[in-house]
Amino acid sequence: MPVTSIKPADLRRLLDDGREIAVIDTREEGVFSRDGHILLASSVPLSHLEMRVAALLPRKSVRVVVCDANEGLAQIAATRLSGFGYTNVMLLEGGTAAWAAAGYRMYTGVYVPSKTFGEYIFHHDHTPEVTPDELAAWQKEKRDMVIFDSRPLEEFARGSIPGAIDCPSAELVYRVPGLVQSEKTTVVVNCGGRTRSIIGAQALINAGLANRVYAMKDGTQGWHLAGHKLDHGMTAHAPMPSATGMELAKATARNVAQRFGVRTIDKKQLQAFQADKERTVYLLDVRSPDEFIAGHLPGSVSAPGGQLVQSTDAYLGVRRSIAVLIDDNAVRATTTAAWLLQMGWQDVYVMNGALEGVTLERGPAPVAVYGLDGAKPATVSAQELKGLLDAKQAEVADLASTLRYPEGHIPGAWQVVRSRLRENLAVIPGNGLLVFTAPDERLARLAATDAAKLTSRPVKVLHGGTGAWRAAGYAMEKGSTHLTGPADDVRYRAMDHTTNVEAEINKYLSWEVDLVNATESDPDFGFRRFA
Repeated sequence: MPVTSIKPADLRRLLDDGREIAVIDTREEGVFSRDGHILLASSVPLSHLEMRVAALLPRKSVRVVVCDANEGLAQIAATRLSGFGYTNVMLLEGGTAAWAAAGYRMYTGVYVPSKTFGEYIFHHDHTPEVTPDELAAWQKEKRDMVIFDSRPLEEFARGSIPGAIDCPSAELVYRVPGLVQSEKTTVVVNCGGRTRSIIGAQALINAGLANRVYAMKDGTQGWHLAGHKLDHGMTAHAPMPSATGMELAKATARNVAQRFGVRTIDKKQLQAFQADKERTVYLLDVRSPDEFIAGHLPGSVSAPGGQLVQSTDAYLGVRRSIAVLIDDNAVRATTTAAWLLQMGWQDVYVMNGALEGVTLERGPAPVAVYGLDGAKPATVSAQELKGLLDAKQAEVADLASTLRYPEGHIPGAWQVVRSRLRENLAVIPGNGLLVFTAPDERLARLAATDAAKLTSRPVKVLHGGTGAWRAAGYAMEKGSTHLTGPADDVRYRAMDHTTNVEAEINKYLSWEVDLVNATESDPDFGFRRFA
């Protein structure tokens, strides 16, 4: 299918016409964050296009506008999308530079709608806040309180406030009412920065929890700035609710549903939605990842409620689409739906009895990856690669991000970015065998297929990816030892930096707080207030 070019004014009209539309920015995430982007664009780097687009854009006839900063990535992406069967692909003429030149707003950072929404809620709902020093004083005086960290367990383990218990955002209304035994117990919610602290605390307040609830100001970053030490490697987490706790949670969810007008549907209505060829339907399971793996509705995607609200544009790529939320008891789905409705999403529903009377799938949901049929390079085993490296007969190209590569890679491996292979390959010495590896072997297969068109040297893929090398017990190398380009493929969080950490934290927190000012002048945020 041909790809149509449109001007910024045309895109503006499409965004305002009331119909479904998706805007994807194909630059690497770090560049997308640093150089600025269109507010309603989802970050889908060309490097990972085939692996992400099926879930983000499930309806192939949806209108899709592809953009970059006019460096050619969007043209490649648009051509690929057309080849994957998308029938209404448009290219933003002049890219984001033309958008800005036309007088339209640009935003730095990632997950801007969600981050801005957190500040919006804090500003309008006056969410109570406690500073790190105040919290430290409360701990010292042994106040009757409990601290809940609203991030996923992986983030919690990287650094947490001493004594905190992990309970991701959407789980708070579900688990906390049965855990807090006295109404006199103070409840504090924190995250890494601000958004999930605010949303988590306000969720408990909106649900009618009788306790005093506070968001911890600036989260673990604020705790660090104040000179307090973080714990590392902690795994304490809130248990599933007891029978009594479940009844309390359901009662609080009913309060939320009534206040925010959360609507429910049954399976028959879902089928009607899915039969409409003009609408995009997302089936989002908002339970914990472990619960999803244990059994989920076929066709659904794991979207833990807290992360869905925190990074909405990573799950809901199509504006004005239908979002159907799945839960086993509606508590988490109702809480999450209420937040999405406040964020301006109109067609949000909780599905009644979604997991009842059907055969559930186990394990992770299958992810469609476009282009794999034509990506079948030869492979080598970890044992074969070890022999080749020992004999100095191969070089390794590693597609791990510049953030994850330093944590551990095959000794001597060169970190590369798929969308920059032409430049990256020129840095790797020699002309012998080049073996591609990645955290996900499918990405390595796609990149190796690209590389075979760019170099005359033989190309293969490590079977099983870097995990196979690790599983074989071979040594791993740490550090940014063999980079082939700038470390801007992903967005670095403040605490990811190895130098000037405090300056980076202050910069990030100021960025978050300042976002609320944009809601006064930019109607694209579309946030809604409820009595």
